[in-house]
Amino acid sequence: MTSTRVLTGITTTGTPHLGNYVGAIRPAIAASQDPNVQSYYFLADLHALIKSSDPARMQQSRREIAATWLALGLDTDNAVFYRQSDIPEIPELAWLLSCVCAKGLMNRAHAYKAAVAENEEGGVPDPDRGITMGLYGYPVLMAADILMFNANRVPVGRDQVQHIEMARDMAGRFNHVYRGEYFTLPEAVVDERVQVLNGLDGRKMSKSYDNTIPLFVSEKKLLKLIRKIRTNSLEPGEPKDPDSCTLFQIYSAFATEQESSDMRRRYAEGIGWGEAKNELFEYLNAQLAEPRERYQALLEDPGHIERVLQQGAERAREETTVMLDRLRSAVGLGRFV
Repeated sequence: MTSTRVLTGITTTGTPHLGNYVGAIRPAIAASQDPNVQSYYFLADLHALIKSSDPARMQQSRREIAATWLALGLDTDNAVFYRQSDIPEIPELAWLLSCVCAKGLMNRAHAYKAAVAENEEGGVPDPDRGITMGLYGYPVLMAADILMFNANRVPVGRDQVQHIEMARDMAGRFNHVYRGEYFTLPEAVVDERVQVLNGLDGRKMSKSYDNTIPLFVSEKKLLKLIRKIRTNSLEPGEPKDPDSCTLFQIYSAFATEQESSDMRRRYAEGIGWGEAKNELFEYLNAQLAEPRERYQALLEDPGHIERVLQQGAERAREETTVMLDRLRSAVGLGRFV
């Protein structure tokens, strides 16, 4: 029986925060431990070049994100964990797909259209000013990531569904032009149950808003950040609404159902904001202490991280080299013997 193939990319443009953990990392790590699923997790460092031109920050982000996933228990025996840039067959496949992909399809990509709209709204004479081919061709590289491994399912946020549809379009076009079943048509998986955490200011936790709580900050820094979370002016003893409170939202994302129910009752009884923040800190710190220690140990041993990623790349390339040889032959670039 063929197992389901699930693929997830992690863009290396920052330091993982609590929102990343709850929304993507935790469910993905759980899936990595399912023997009925063949999981592919990769550091999308080629994609990150679209947004980042700081080599030192890029290197740091790649190291931090890899250490985060390993510290939190990613099963690298079952899942294939690799760096995108270690798989040269992927950008080559992106070129093959580019040669069957209609330009009009790329013109409709949300990110490209948003960049053009921003220029037009700003009165810029050239609507394409500042737009690189990396941004424009991003959906093709993403399609190559997915189609190289013939992934069946790709967990994404709703804003990324268009890219999966584009990958399906490119896969179907390639299959049609070269008269074969080379690619599986992937399905987008949008889990509406995935939690989106609010940040320090009450908006969605996001690096772009500078309102995040990094996952593995020190105890002292974690307490300082939690104390900065915005609350209202209700005094201790006054009932508070947990459903509109960032403190409760973060707490319940980590707590058991019974613990959340107990904390909800304390909000109704008028828990003070200072006490609620201290409770959140103590709870999070207790849960993060052991993985934080493993994370720090991994950062101090980059050679171990490198070995894990190289082992993952070797496993990935056992598939990608075979796949690309087949595709080269399909398009007329195969060997003469």
